[in-house]
Amino acid sequence: MSELRLTSEKRLRIFTGRGYPELAEGVAAELGIPITPTSAYDFANGEIFVRFEESVRGSDAFVIQSHCAPVNKQIMEQLIMVDALKRASAKRITVVAPFYGYARQDKKHRGREPISARLMADLFKTAGADRLMVVDLHTSQIQGFFDGPVDHLFALPLLTNYVGSKVDRSKLTIVSPDSGRVRVAERWSDLLGGCPIAFIHKMRDPRIPNESSTGKVVGDVKGQTCVVIDDMIDTAGTITKAVDALYAEGAKDVIIAATHAVFSGPAVERLKASNVSEVVVTDTLPIPEDSRFDGLTILPIAPLLARAIREVFEDGSVTSLFDGHS
Repeated sequence: MSELRLTSEKRLRIFTGRGYPELAEGVAAELGIPITPTSAYDFANGEIFVRFEESVRGSDAFVIQSHCAPVNKQIMEQLIMVDALKRASAKRITVVAPFYGYARQDKKHRGREPISARLMADLFKTAGADRLMVVDLHTSQIQGFFDGPVDHLFALPLLTNYVGSKVDRSKLTIVSPDSGRVRVAERWSDLLGGCPIAFIHKMRDPRIPNESSTGKVVGDVKGQTCVVIDDMIDTAGTITKAVDALYAEGAKDVIIAATHAVFSGPAVERLKASNVSEVVVTDTLPIPEDSRFDGLTILPIAPLLARAIREVFEDGSVTSLFDGHS
């Protein structure tokens, strides 16, 4: 019986692209298995070549690549890895994209626009992916774009456990940076004992990327420790305006909590210049040393990914990872 189990364990394979190998190494360490050796390099004209150094026939393959900058290169490399696995007779291929590129292009705001998040799902399916595993999609509807199982994991318990251990919950208010995140704020409130919720009314022009105007705070935040929640911090323009608006309404302290630290362009300087008490993120994306600052807390996502991979591999239940409860 032990021999059969050993054979089964050998069929779980972890692969990583070159975008963020440290995350895959963390996942592999949690699972207690090595990363399958891979040769990958760029040709002179920028084309990508990938070859696996060991047989992958019959394996349950998990291809880990977070879509960090340069986004298009990381996506293309992951697609090529999936294609190589399919042609090498892997039994099942799961694309693990902790940060799913193009997730914000999930609908048409006006005519003659793409739905790039759907295109992404189609590309992975065409390449040969049987399953997707992602963390905190920008909108849950993206799950329906992929023709196959989608494991939509949540960093919610990780973030709420940390924030809940740091603050006085009787003086805590969860703040959605816009009306679209109110439902997520309600889940935060449930996990933190039913604390009050506020949100910030904002307007965004779809013709101008990465820019919004912050309106008024809806809800009483005076004297409260406010936690502004979001799925990602990109240029940090919206979220730092939210911090200013909350202090203007009498908030005592403001903490930012987000899953994906994209940190594009002026994001780090904006966060440093703001009056925010602490910025709490996970490491779904690499955060280089020059993007780290006092008051930034980075929580590891590898244990969550490893747990999900183990459950999928063993045909166990991942429901608790979907609904945001541990």
